[in-house]
Amino acid sequence: MLAREHGSVLLITKGSIDDCNTRHAQGGIAAAISEDDSPALHFQDTIAASAGLYDKKAVQILTQEAPDRIADLVRFGVPFDTTNGEIALTREAAHSIPRILHAGGDATGAQIENTLSRQLKQAQIPLLEHCLATKIILENGFVRGVETFDTLTQGHQQFACRFLILATGGAGQLFKFTTNPEVATGDGVALAYRAGAELVDMEFFQFHPTALHLPGVEPFLISEAVRGEGGILRNNTGEAFMKKYTPQAEMAPRDIVARSIVSEMGRTNTNHVYLDVTHLPARITAARFPQIYRYCLEHGLDIQQEMIPVAPAAHYMIGGIRVNTWGETSITGLFATGEVACTGVHGANRLASNSLLEVLVFGKRVIERSLIKPAPKSITRRQKDLFVTIPMRSGNTTVLPSRSAMQQLLWENVGIVRNSSGLEEAAVTLADWQNHLAAPNDRPSWELLNLISSGRLMAESALIRTESRGAHYREDYTAVKKSWDKHIVIQKSDSV
Repeated sequence: MLAREHGSVLLITKGSIDDCNTRHAQGGIAAAISEDDSPALHFQDTIAASAGLYDKKAVQILTQEAPDRIADLVRFGVPFDTTNGEIALTREAAHSIPRILHAGGDATGAQIENTLSRQLKQAQIPLLEHCLATKIILENGFVRGVETFDTLTQGHQQFACRFLILATGGAGQLFKFTTNPEVATGDGVALAYRAGAELVDMEFFQFHPTALHLPGVEPFLISEAVRGEGGILRNNTGEAFMKKYTPQAEMAPRDIVARSIVSEMGRTNTNHVYLDVTHLPARITAARFPQIYRYCLEHGLDIQQEMIPVAPAAHYMIGGIRVNTWGETSITGLFATGEVACTGVHGANRLASNSLLEVLVFGKRVIERSLIKPAPKSITRRQKDLFVTIPMRSGNTTVLPSRSAMQQLLWENVGIVRNSSGLEEAAVTLADWQNHLAAPNDRPSWELLNLISSGRLMAESALIRTESRGAHYREDYTAVKKSWDKHIVIQKSDSV
């Protein structure tokens, strides 16, 4: 809506306007809006969770501008939950105090997405649905347009532009178990990489500790806020096990909780643990988590009476297209925002409920920057970062490339716990598949190409980083190394 005030806008999406990760965000959005909170405290919590790789300036911007962006949402009509006339706040893991706003209990993302979609339609902004971007058109290093593939008519079309903003979301469909919808196929990362943009921190992918684990049921996110409200993780004997792994117990950062659950599942030879909310008042469970309560009830599980079987699942792409604090990429005229972009605010491990906030803060800054003429310079390189290109590889795998085969490969070898042999196998296999893929001619084949490309970038980055840090854990290099206080930046070479 802000962009429309300053020029013509065309919104292109490969599915419908409602197909996005935002809709599935349950927990809420973090902002220091209470009298007991401050941007400085929000800043401290964010960097504490980041495992040392945060961008200080970006985190300062995120936490300082958060209250104003919440005010914007209120003006747009997002119906945040209230208590006694004030916006209700809850606490999530690794936050020192309650600062999470929510709407519709555990339907925050859906409420935000519905509100903004309604504003979009009222503003009559041109929208092109079922249209997949396949190529960024460049001229002398500047963005000049985008090429698209119509998934309904199978036709190709080009659109000219002065600025191109990628807001394509994440890549949870890389993995066998994920909380992400079907559309999260790494399209923006692959698109930007093919155009020659710099990518960064691709080895850091966050696995949510608690996704519903029921036979025959797709993983369903059980919000971080459930633990924030007092939910307890128990093993198959009913033991509350988290204090064995960390003094923070259920309120530890996500990477620690996810690995603790994996360890406990291995120790007890099970494929899930339990999240127990049966001790909470029934009215809190039903009112605070209506979506989770209803979904579980529809699948025969009454969480007021029974413990919730859960296991980790792929959730959030921390790395992505490298941008500065204005959303600029290394290609002039190309911007990125949201999960597809890497602003540096999350470091190596995202603090819960900072993702919705990130896209609000930096999305607005993208529009502000695009108003500067001539086009602003792109990002500058940091000396200590490691700049690499993906090596040429060849293999002879007999498995045909498919989404299910790729998801199994990534889950086993580039998942929560990694090692050199598994990462090498994944990198070689993905390269072989990449070399033998037929030219894409429909949406599934384009998505498979983008997934394999994004998965290979992740595997290669994880192989290079010989340490464990945040969401990247290697059982063959378990320590955090000071020498790795830097980012891995990948850019396509002319030969690949």
